[in-house]
Amino acid sequence: MKKFVIEDPFWSLFPNARIGIAICNNIDNSIKDKEKYEEMLIKAEKEALKYLQNPEFSSNPVIKVWREAFKKFKTKKGARSSIEALLKRAYNGNHLGTINPLVDIYNSISLRYALPCGGEDIEKFVGDIRLTKAVGDEEFIPLGTDENSPPYEGEIIYKDDKGAICRCWNWREAVRTMLTENTTNAFLCIELIDESRLNEFESALKDLARLVEENLGGTCKISILDINNKEVVIE
Repeated sequence: MKKFVIEDPFWSLFPNARIGIAICNNIDNSIKDKEKYEEMLIKAEKEALKYLQNPEFSSNPVIKVWREAFKKFKTKKGARSSIEALLKRAYNGNHLGTINPLVDIYNSISLRYALPCGGEDIEKFVGDIRLTKAVGDEEFIPLGTDENSPPYEGEIIYKDDKGAICRCWNWREAVRTMLTENTTNAFLCIELIDESRLNEFESALKDLARLVEENLGGTCKISILDINNKEVVIE
């Protein structure tokens, strides 16, 4: 039985964080209606602009809070949170384009709520998945290359028994566990470090699960992990 565990080295840096999890089972992630997801993303990109009122991009609160968080651990030079990367594209008018339904859904939620979202294929995990500090020798092969690029010691990562799954918390994911059209069981997450946005965070998690069930079938079970609730069964 696989679990997702958030280990104490993470909580030592981010004691007030919340990680929302949606475990989606028996879904159909095959691409059938690309136009629907194209429209979903375009609408989300427009909606996201409301978070970018300050003309100085990095001064907008939803960006600034993650810039500050990334200063608390060792990161690859130039690494930014996934939500900053998405909002930057929306800000510059660079349309995302569809990838596959699950990714399109979580990207649209990420944009609409200005919160980092991600997802992995549960069947590709080796043992438990953990959010923790890296040892520094974890195997990590990012999308677009076959070259190993292990994290720094002390870097916040998602990992399993085979290696790192996502580097610099939510910056870049490994090709090994990524969501594909063949994914039937998925681990989706939303991350919160700004406690003042707890209500939005909870709404985002519910919306994520609802959109997956409505569009891809199957079932989605949601959980919120915090310093007092550090693990959940994921299958």
